[in-house]
Amino acid sequence: MSPYGRKNAPRIVIAGAGIGGLTTALSLHAAGLDDVLIVEACPNLRAVGAGINLQPAAVRELTELGLAQALDDVAVATARLEYHHRYGGLIWSEPRGRAAGYNWPQYSVHRADLQDILLSAVRDRLGPEALVTGGRLIRYEQDRERDRDQGRPTVRAYVADRPGPLSCDLLIGADGINSAVRATMYPDEGPPLGNGICMWRGVTEGPPFLDGRTMVIIGCNARVKAVAYPVSRPGKGGRCLLNWVVESRTADGLGVDDARTADWDRAVPPEEVLAHLDGWRSEFLDLHGIIAAAPRIGRYPMIDRDPLPAWTDGRVVLLGDAAHPLYPTGSNGASQAVVDARVLAYELAHHGIDEALARYEADRRPQTTRLLDAHRRLEPDPVLRQVEALAPDGFLDIRHVLPEDRLDGIKSCTRQVTGVDATALNARSSWSVAV
Repeated sequence: MSPYGRKNAPRIVIAGAGIGGLTTALSLHAAGLDDVLIVEACPNLRAVGAGINLQPAAVRELTELGLAQALDDVAVATARLEYHHRYGGLIWSEPRGRAAGYNWPQYSVHRADLQDILLSAVRDRLGPEALVTGGRLIRYEQDRERDRDQGRPTVRAYVADRPGPLSCDLLIGADGINSAVRATMYPDEGPPLGNGICMWRGVTEGPPFLDGRTMVIIGCNARVKAVAYPVSRPGKGGRCLLNWVVESRTADGLGVDDARTADWDRAVPPEEVLAHLDGWRSEFLDLHGIIAAAPRIGRYPMIDRDPLPAWTDGRVVLLGDAAHPLYPTGSNGASQAVVDARVLAYELAHHGIDEALARYEADRRPQTTRLLDAHRRLEPDPVLRQVEALAPDGFLDIRHVLPEDRLDGIKSCTRQVTGVDATALNARSSWSVAV
């Protein structure tokens, strides 16, 4: 039971209706904290984005929020991760999700489908009035001691084009990598950091490959890499949605200026991507064909931010990409936002706000700092570069290139960026709250 009781529950404002913000609202509601308002800058929440992965740690939390069936209806339970040479040879294969010993699956899902599941649940459980769209939070202020002594809400959140601020007891910044909450907390931080890698992303309808449940990473040099995986099960005609990403570190790679002005809606022609894949071939996946057939291709910089010394400022706290944006190389950004949301709600249900925020940060900030470092070190993976150096023209059997014990380094890398092993996750007690 919440320490506040229903009548004294704090007023909570969440900036951002992305995966982190919506999961936070659902987690707070499940913990008995119902006085929640989500403020979202986008005037019309629409189906956008491409495929993402939900690691078992996140799937466990969404399952405990009662969303398991809704997820399973639209997602693919990923069974394997495979690394392939750009000329087709299999370098490494490992099980994922339940096949790797977790009690919960790993899911590959279209971001828009996950967003729809979370949004529908928020509207059903908290009511449509819990979400305000077209409200871009621009800054916050707080008079900590005076307002607390007089029993008034301590935070004032200012929203663009709104005549007065929103008053609340707690402001949660879940407003993404360009967070206005973070910028208010750290006004001198500057723009996100680009690493010189450009990414092209798209979703194409096509035939499933391999077993229809495998994520593949193709191209083992330090310059170009492709990732592909299904985000839907086959429908009529046996076709499914295939999410794909091509990454290239080139002389004109995106830098700090591009990171500052990243245009998430910019579309480019397929030829711009295909130029980086000249000569690539694969027996199981027509990568060139799915790129050429993509209805839309986006071009983005690979960006993140340095770890922060603190996520909390009085009664204001950061969550998800606002707190710890990660490179997408570990397929873990959305999952960590889900875990953040559940830990924060659990602590708020059991402690006063100040202690809850301190406990949340003490738990999550060191973990995500380690993950951020692991994501940065993953690219380019030294084992894959070694394969490229030894077999630039490809191979028939990877054992003729490197012994198996040398390939274990790939497994070590993937374990570091998922953040938790199966035994630890399966044994951990639940963050659900009885109310």
